[in-house]
Amino acid sequence: MRSGAAIAEGPAGRVWFGRARAVVAAVLLATSLSACGAINRVPTLEEQAKSAWSEVQNQYQRRADLIPNLVETVKGYAQQEKDVLVGVTEARAKASSVKVDASTVSDPQKFKEFQDAQNQLSGALGRLLVTVERYPDLKSNQNFLALQSQLEGTENRIAVARRDYIGAVQAYNTEVRTIPGRWIAAWFYPEAKPMETFTATPNSERPPNVKF
Repeated sequence: MRSGAAIAEGPAGRVWFGRARAVVAAVLLATSLSACGAINRVPTLEEQAKSAWSEVQNQYQRRADLIPNLVETVKGYAQQEKDVLVGVTEARAKASSVKVDASTVSDPQKFKEFQDAQNQLSGALGRLLVTVERYPDLKSNQNFLALQSQLEGTENRIAVARRDYIGAVQAYNTEVRTIPGRWIAAWFYPEAKPMETFTATPNSERPPNVKF
């Protein structure tokens, strides 16, 4: 028995007990954090932000789907506005060609490319809608009025989706950049990275006015 006690009191014994205490402390910490939901907070906020991002994509895609019919309708009344019509078509093609995947929200370059393409499309679309003022017959066309209503609703949905995404990303980024969330992310979710968010653009605080 004395020899066992001697081993426990020796260097090897102290190392063993030290490791044992560390393991017990880690288990207790994990149990404590799990009980209060802290461990699950990082992935929960991450999934909420990703869900909000998906909604942003859905609404931008909805707008892109409306544009071909809008261009064709305007073309029927204003073929002479070729430059404007081509500008919208090309901007839509560019926006649609930007590859978007799960890594986009954590890649500053990819996110900027996505936002710039959508902003260019918004600008081209705005120029197209301004030309409509010169064509009273087009403004009273039922097909155009229906498209205009859908576009207006989509722009509102885009504004709401962007707002919700910005809020979700702010909550997630705050969690992974502050203590104890930063520690939890480092220990349990090392792949978790801060996400990118939209930067302000002129008049971005309200959706474009597409009423006539």
